[in-house]
Amino acid sequence: MTTFLNILLLLVLINAILLIFSVNRNSTKSKKAIKSSNKPLPTARIYPMDLAPTEYKKAI
Repeated sequence: MTTFLNILLLLVLINAILLIFSVNRNSTKSKKAIKSSNKPLPTARIYPMDLAPTEYKKAI
């Protein structure tokens, strides 16, 4: 029983350490991206989609 709890605790600690490193790395990447982008973002063009058919077939 103690072996199981030791292994479980070890895996939880490894998971917590990896989570902390991944969150820190993502926050530094976003800060660098904000600082490096001095150009204005291009506007996205939105095209209308004709999803609904204009003619309906009669149900049999």
